[in-house]
Amino acid sequence: MARTVDAVVIGSGVNGLVAAAELAKAGWSVALVEQAPDLGGFIATEERTLPGYRHDTYSSWHPLFVSGGAYQALGEDLHRHGLRYRNTDGLVTATVTDSGRVAVAHRDPGRTAEEFARPEDGTAYLAMLQAFADNADLIGGLMGGEPRSTAALRTAVRLLRRQRVRGTEALVRDAVTSGRSYCRRTFEGDEPDLLWVPWLLHAGLSPDHASGGLMVPILAATMHGFGLPVVAGGAGRFVDAFRALLSELRVDIRTGTPVERILVTNGRATGVLAGGETIQARRAVVASVTPQALYGRLLPARARVSPDVRLQAARFRPGRAAMQLHIALSSPPDWSDARLAEVPLVHLSDGSASTGIACAEAEAGLLPRRPTVVVGQQFVLDPDRVPQGAAALWVQLQELPFTPLGDAAGELDVTGGWTRELADGYARRVIDRIARHAPGLHDKVLAVDIVTPEDLVGHNPNALAGDPYAGSAELDQNFLWRPLPAASRHRTPVPGLWHIGASTHPGPGLGGGSGHMVAQELTRTTRHLRRR
Repeated sequence: MARTVDAVVIGSGVNGLVAAAELAKAGWSVALVEQAPDLGGFIATEERTLPGYRHDTYSSWHPLFVSGGAYQALGEDLHRHGLRYRNTDGLVTATVTDSGRVAVAHRDPGRTAEEFARPEDGTAYLAMLQAFADNADLIGGLMGGEPRSTAALRTAVRLLRRQRVRGTEALVRDAVTSGRSYCRRTFEGDEPDLLWVPWLLHAGLSPDHASGGLMVPILAATMHGFGLPVVAGGAGRFVDAFRALLSELRVDIRTGTPVERILVTNGRATGVLAGGETIQARRAVVASVTPQALYGRLLPARARVSPDVRLQAARFRPGRAAMQLHIALSSPPDWSDARLAEVPLVHLSDGSASTGIACAEAEAGLLPRRPTVVVGQQFVLDPDRVPQGAAALWVQLQELPFTPLGDAAGELDVTGGWTRELADGYARRVIDRIARHAPGLHDKVLAVDIVTPEDLVGHNPNALAGDPYAGSAELDQNFLWRPLPAASRHRTPVPGLWHIGASTHPGPGLGGGSGHMVAQELTRTTRHLRRR
């Protein structure tokens, strides 16, 4: 006989984990179905180089999670099941230019502003953060809620009343401004651009994409307010805590079980066919997948979905591809600027100038000549991840083509695509860039592990064309229009079917926002009855 539960959740990335946990905590019976052999999506910790070196294979940093609604709902339970964070109270991030200049950000925004070359930029920086703080509740309500809803409309009206027309218009202007233009308009010097424009890559943007002007103050305020927490022992412990919580809540966890079809009866989603078995859903099917998978493969042709939705889903665009390097070192890097030894995450970039070029090269199908290199030093916060006295670098590269057409530097042969030879050659280019600012680095390298764009797709099919953010976050495919203009709500056109994941609002990032939103919506009646 078919298994019957209140809700089936498809996919166990952070949004699927959050949705399953919150639904089960509200008393729903839940089945969580994952095609991979393990829970977590792009959350894992492995000894990928040498024994004793524990690397976060994919995502690592949790400021979005600890600052969001999912953590408020589940944090106490997760800590009860072993989740622990390590964070910084001092330096939080830094950028090193090709010339060796270093800009640093402290948790203390005042100290950060004091170190700008121009006093007026320090004043403008603090004013930027204060302006965000003054409206953080409303901006958070818009970013963390259903965009096309009466709640969002009420929040927008409150914003208009608080900020009046001029202030509200200024926020809208920022939302359609690029990060490069925002920094040029707001500051005389380049320190804010150096520090925060490279962070736009982590939101799936480039320096010249619209909405960067809104994201720069959000990113800066988040880092100052919440730091860069990492999970003690590795991000895999985050998944362990969720697994323990889900087991406690009696969630039916099924890994290694691909979903072949969402079942639709009388126009309503009523379950899934997974691993050859039917799982019936009395109340909801929640799918953490891409629009292509949902509307093109999982839903049957007879489902009542308009041609516009299916066409837009087929045309949903991926963003740039990405690559990860994991480097085991015999000892910590000897940075030319000693301050960098204490910084959890360092960008190698000239800010908008070089990152903009690298993004343009990648989007033209070229391997960037001077890529923006994200250097994570988790061992600074969590030294037990590596042998005593050793170190490991978590290197992320977010400006790559999935199908390379050429090399902007004219050095690497791309005719075979992402061959091992091409991956090794590009990794050498990246490590050479790091070594320019950390003399002697090559002598410290013990082992290197490479995760190519094709590896990302192989691990998680939501990584469209090697894009770990499950779809471009450009303005026409974000906010009100994410994932699709014709289906931008998490409640899909098919009754009983809900769409979550990085492809949906509020987009990419390890916050669990869409899973939390949908779980809150589905359990609203339950919570209301409990309060009564």
